[in-house]
Amino acid sequence: MNDGIRQQIRELLKQHNAVLLAHNYMRDEVQEIADITGDSLALSMEAAKTRADVIVFCGVHFMAESAAILSPDKKVLLPRPDAGCPMADMVTPAELEALKRQHPGVPVVTYVNSSAEVKAHSDICCTSANALRVVRSLKEEELIFVPDRNLGRWVAKFVPEKRFIFWEGYCPTHERMTVEAVLGKKAEHPDALFVCHPESAPEVSALADHVCSTSGMYDWCRTSPAKKFIIGTEAGILYKLRLENPGKEFILASPALICPNMKLTSLEDVLYSLQTMSPIVAVPEEIRIRAKAALDRMLAVPRD
Repeated sequence: MNDGIRQQIRELLKQHNAVLLAHNYMRDEVQEIADITGDSLALSMEAAKTRADVIVFCGVHFMAESAAILSPDKKVLLPRPDAGCPMADMVTPAELEALKRQHPGVPVVTYVNSSAEVKAHSDICCTSANALRVVRSLKEEELIFVPDRNLGRWVAKFVPEKRFIFWEGYCPTHERMTVEAVLGKKAEHPDALFVCHPESAPEVSALADHVCSTSGMYDWCRTSPAKKFIIGTEAGILYKLRLENPGKEFILASPALICPNMKLTSLEDVLYSLQTMSPIVAVPEEIRIRAKAALDRMLAVPRD
């Protein structure tokens, strides 16, 4: 049955001059059929470079918004509009503005895992891969970091000269990965290296041999001479890790590392979205321009 669905999807993508994006945490079969896989911002940036008229984003809502921010000339479809992000929902523009009033003149660094509206009320964005570079690029000694407290605290360890005002948001999926679960896996596999995402709780990150973004995990596991890895991020990443490293073993750090929102999108949803050319995700122009300015400031930060 899936073969028939896949064929229909490919035909409709061609018919509509559409590009299919899948986040690293999507179901295996969705990643398998995608034109481009990757993390949220990288996907939007790659899509902006294509000549496609339509972007079909297999991810969650804020990711489709990022694509709409960077590609206002393209139609952005989100096959599952109910695929949200609890962490992104933990901060609203009104709440952020209230905090800014308490700390006038303090710049706001906002993780891309946030709504377009929150980005529009921010000074600069960051990803898990470039958060440290972004923070170091700011001349101010104090900053507001929104919304992920775990990513913020991980970055803060490397810049003791700066003062952070943390928003107390977090990723529920990464937060469910406990020290006990990781220690259990380490005891079962003493020859394995543990790598985790900086969205993990600080006490979990402290156990890691390496802390990095999803794209960083692909690079690190591919180039490491080790043959066995305990993976501390959402289970969807295992698909590409195993595909790229057939001679290596990958063990999920905890059975709790499954994001229900990331697992909503099915091949049937993708097919229906292309058949109906819906649901469309659009960002009002006033918000889009301001959100894009925060993203552009991030992209202007020099690489190491």
